[in-house]
Parts: sequence; C-alpha cells; structure tokens
Amino acid sequence: MRRNWGIVVVVIVATLTGCGDGKVPAAQWASKVCAAVGPWRAQIEQLNAQAQRQVSGASSPAQVRTSLMNLLNGAAVASENARQAVVAAGVPDVDGGDTVAARFADSLSRAREAYRHAGSDLASLATADPTSFYDGVVAVMNRLQTEYAASALDTSNLDSPALRDAFDGVDQCR
Repeated sequence: MRRNWGIVVVVIVATLTGCGDGKVPAAQWASKVCAAVGPWRAQIEQLNAQAQRQVSGASSPAQVRTSLMNLLNGAAVASENARQAVVAAGVPDVDGGDTVAARFADSLSRAREAYRHAGSDLASLATADPTSFYDGVVAVMNRLQTEYAASALDTSNLDSPALRDAFDGVDQCR
C-alpha cells in the first residue's frame, strides 16, 4: 500500500511540473505569443509617440538625447519582456515547433539588440555642436531602422498549416 502512494505522488508531481515533451497545442501557443507581442507593439508605439512629443518640444540637444534614450531604453526593455513571454509560451506541438519558437524568440532578441545598439550609439554623441549631434541622430536612427527591419519575423511563411490556422483563429493575432 505504501508503494502505491509513492507512485501516485510521483504522477501528481510530474503532472504539476509539466513533465513530458513540453509542447503545447498550436492554438494555445499562438494565443500566448500574440498576447506577448500585441502589448509589445503597443508599448513601442506609445514610446515613439511620447518621444515625438518630447523631441518636438525640446530646446536643446541634451533634451533630445534624453527623450530618445527613454524611447530606446524602454523599447529594449519591452522587447526583452516580450521575448521572455514568448519563451514562456513553450514550444508549439507541430512539426518544426522548436525551430518556430526559436525564430520568434530570436526575432525579439534582435529587436532588443537593435534598440540597445542605438541607445549606446546615441549616448556616445556629443551635444556641444547641435549640427553634428543632429547629423549623428539621423545616422543612429537609420542604423536602428536597418537593424530593426532585419529582426522582423515574417509569419506568412510558416511551414506549419496548423500554426497558420492557429494564428488566423486568434483575435489578438489579427
């Protein structure tokens, strides 16, 4: 009798800790990913709008740099938070699910790094000469755009019909 209770405890612990292959149904994974990416996009938009307002009202290069650094640092943090949420979503239970999950996480990692690189570059710009500073800002933002565009993940070419259907079926994903 004592042995049976031990088996029951092992089964319960294994069930509660998620023992197994760790894969989740495609629809559940898509829903979790979209729940992570949707707020991330909204936060990036909010940070951009805030920076635009602050920059348009700035009276010095130092104020512009502060506003843009807030944008870049906030976007890097938001990207990392979204990446962590995507990783926490697990792996979709589809062929190539490991690869798909890794591609989503990698895309957000590269976006985070694009913002970090831009922040580092912007922080190194001297503000004493406004013309040089603003030329530098243009160059930093152009590099950011290039790196950010390279980080984009095209979900239209997912190899999994089950995942395509899952993303199409989740309101947050549209």
